[in-house]
Amino acid sequence: MILYFTATGNSLYAAKQLDTELVSIPQELNRSDRRYKADAIGIVCPLFELDMPPVVRTFIRDSQFETDYFYIILTYGCHHGGVAQRVQADLQAMGKPADYINTVLMLDNALPVFDMDAQRQLEPEKQVDAHLAALRADIDARKRAVQPASDWEKEFYAGYRHMIEEQGPYYVQPLYRVTGDCIGCGTCTRVCPMGCISLRDGRPEYQTDRCVGCMACIHACPQKAVQFASLHEVNPNARYRNPHIPLAELIRANRQP
Repeated sequence: MILYFTATGNSLYAAKQLDTELVSIPQELNRSDRRYKADAIGIVCPLFELDMPPVVRTFIRDSQFETDYFYIILTYGCHHGGVAQRVQADLQAMGKPADYINTVLMLDNALPVFDMDAQRQLEPEKQVDAHLAALRADIDARKRAVQPASDWEKEFYAGYRHMIEEQGPYYVQPLYRVTGDCIGCGTCTRVCPMGCISLRDGRPEYQTDRCVGCMACIHACPQKAVQFASLHEVNPNARYRNPHIPLAELIRANRQP
């Protein structure tokens, strides 16, 4: 069993390569009594600002897992910042240490930092499928290991945290704005994993207190009418969804009951 969180389809694609029983974390958040039982249970999610997304951490903290093998796979696009060891320390503090934690390098879809057209050109070099196959072999063999952190990744993470401490949070609410190009199609409302967008008079309205900044809405808008409210985009004309995950599948994964 894999419990996953996805915004642009990368983590969903990774989860599909690792197991066949997939459960959406955003949809499970609506359940008050969350207990999961399987021979192996995995969590697959993206990095948010070099760390496990807080919503996934909360999900793990407030859920019960009965399994002989608990593992975490985190997808990222440029730096992982030594996240595996930090996640393990967090899980140990919860009394839920993982048997295996690793990362997988995929396309980076942070629009304020990367040009999606340029990132697509780099995708073949990242050898995503080969890396996922290696992770699958580790999991099938019930390997017990936590990815080590290089000094370079530790320094990168420390530098990022120092910047946040000096300059304040990089992503602040309201994160998005909606331009006059909006056609009221509602794609953003259906793809949002937190269910924090609704249509009012044919235009999206955000419940910003529930927004986790996953960028699902801004990437999925067919008109590119969802834009960042204050952050500059490297290429405002380029958006991304994992090429193996159709929009309809992403919506099914994230749509709220």
